[in-house]
Amino acid sequence: MRRVGLILLLVAGLGGAQEKPARLTFDVASIRLTKPGMRGGGIKALPGGQEYRAQGVPLKLMISLMYKVPMRQIKGDPEWLNADRYDVEARVDGAYNVDDLHTMYQNLLADRFGLKFHIETKEGPVYGLTVEPSGTKMKLNEGTEDFSIPITFTNDGVAGVRVSMNYLSWWLGQQVQRDDRPVVDQTGLKGKYDFKLSFAPPLPPDVVPPPEFKDRPSLFDALRDQLGLRLKAQTGPVEYIVIDHVEKPSEN
Repeated sequence: MRRVGLILLLVAGLGGAQEKPARLTFDVASIRLTKPGMRGGGIKALPGGQEYRAQGVPLKLMISLMYKVPMRQIKGDPEWLNADRYDVEARVDGAYNVDDLHTMYQNLLADRFGLKFHIETKEGPVYGLTVEPSGTKMKLNEGTEDFSIPITFTNDGVAGVRVSMNYLSWWLGQQVQRDDRPVVDQTGLKGKYDFKLSFAPPLPPDVVPPPEFKDRPSLFDALRDQLGLRLKAQTGPVEYIVIDHVEKPSEN
């Protein structure tokens, strides 16, 4: 009986090993330095869930986007990480959601750029993103993935489509980066939301705002009144990506 039990344990262990999910990677990926004089075209997943493309994007921005950490919280990086710009075309067979494509891109950074890092967490000034007592005014979007950029600028502000609170927090952190406070999601909202937001972007004190911004509310007031969200200055954990190793990729 003892021998049979041992065999059963071994079989169970092998079964568990076989059930380990496969590492998500792109099937084909091309990385090239952007030609001198070419303007950056951004970075995004393409419709269909089979391709991710970057044009004229520095590696530091790719890391920031894929791990949702502001670039100012990436430490230990060499100068070329933000100076060199790359064109990336990465494809995979079959259709995947955006979260899976981001995982593939993270693995691409590890495989092709040799990216290795660790996370350091320190207490510091943050903005906590919370829901107003009256509730959120955003519209829950339970539709299928359309692979559009979640937040885009419009004539009178921005439009959000299928925006997660993780993405919104990262995006808001970019808008208030002069405050040197990352935005931490404390909403407890797990879905993805649609919204429109009209506000006067934060500007340096010596910059005169354009006339079209004159009657727009501040970002803080717009979040409260239009989305039912609040940014509250407080102290909290701030995560830093500390780069241990990174290298320039060979082109292909």
